[in-house]
Amino acid sequence: MGGSCFVIMGFGEKTDFQSNPQRVLNLDKTYENIIKPAVEDAGLTCIRADEIIHSTVIDKPMYDNLLAADLVVADLSTANVNAAYELGVRHALRPYRTIVLAEKNFSFPFDLSHLSIMRYEHLGKDIGASEAKKVTRELKEKIVALMDDSEPDSPVFVFIPSLQPASLTKAAVAAAAPTPERIDQNSFAELLASFRAEKDSIKSTEDWAAPLALLKRLRKMQPDDPYIVQQLALATYKFQQPDKKTSLVNAKNILAALAPQTSSDAETVGLWGAIHKRLWEEIANPQDLDEAVRAYARGYYIKNDYYNGINYAFMLNVRAFHRAGDEALADRVLARRIRADVLVICDQLLQIESVTDKEKPLYANPGLGSDDPFWIQATKVEALFGLGRKDEADLLKAQIFAKERERLDKAGWMEDSLNEQLKKLGALLVA
Repeated sequence: MGGSCFVIMGFGEKTDFQSNPQRVLNLDKTYENIIKPAVEDAGLTCIRADEIIHSTVIDKPMYDNLLAADLVVADLSTANVNAAYELGVRHALRPYRTIVLAEKNFSFPFDLSHLSIMRYEHLGKDIGASEAKKVTRELKEKIVALMDDSEPDSPVFVFIPSLQPASLTKAAVAAAAPTPERIDQNSFAELLASFRAEKDSIKSTEDWAAPLALLKRLRKMQPDDPYIVQQLALATYKFQQPDKKTSLVNAKNILAALAPQTSSDAETVGLWGAIHKRLWEEIANPQDLDEAVRAYARGYYIKNDYYNGINYAFMLNVRAFHRAGDEALADRVLARRIRADVLVICDQLLQIESVTDKEKPLYANPGLGSDDPFWIQATKVEALFGLGRKDEADLLKAQIFAKERERLDKAGWMEDSLNEQLKKLGALLVA
């Protein structure tokens, strides 16, 4: 068939603020498992904005491709305002060959009922195999049909039929159109993939040097992307250079760009809590302790997740240790209530779903996220321990350590992390 396709969508992990509780969707999985295979199977060259080689800001090649591409596929999942804006530009420039799709829980804040939107199911960290296969086939069929059709799908040209579309010279079209040669190892997508590979191989503090260097390059390319800012803050304090305190202060300053004290992004708020928790442990400033409690509380009530919940409960016990009277009692009572809720969340995540749907993770509520079962179990151990159910906690810990022995031997810090956390919590509970 031939031709070019430009893909409009977010990249990396993005928070879906519309879902309750919030979910984090890996949009790269949509691109890699659905959109790109469908486009290439239909015979077109596929490119996303983060794959374009450019020596200036991304705006110029982006607008070129919105006009010149034979086909545009727009994924509006997580109510991405940039994608919505770019879709509007495409509709204003070209009367036809634009496809819109979105994750099934998508609900945009203004009326898009006049658009035909393909729906698909996203599990958070990935796309189910059968779902990817089905939607890829449907998208390919739609692309093939659309490439042979000149019927307007842009509402601009549907409602203003006398409007003449913009045009480019053949030379300009050729220069703007996406081609395989315009993708290289220095594209945003390639650098992001390299960062993730480096992050997955980390075994010690020193190993954060390479991911940190990649993140600094990525931020120069996309300075305002929340995921990049979050990961840069994380890598900065994990690297602990030039020293632990300085790295935490630097991470705090980096994350401040996302306004964590007022943000409704649970990932940002949880990371803000983690930084202040460590600052408290490092310099014992009561303001850091209070900020950590507030951050974990907000993250927990926004997302209703085990990570923010168990840390919220722990920091309440830390604060109770340094208080007296009714204030200390209130923190201890609230910590117990939060741990009881966290136990329910962990049990929901670990329940095996009906065997009739093998594509979903083995968790009762996919909306809560397909997290690593080890950390869910570890959180359950801590919750049981904090509720005074030590025998149950010890039994569960022994079971998961035995089950994950090979993995834990390769990454000893995981086992040490849980044991150290239980030791800290035990000291607080006996006080």
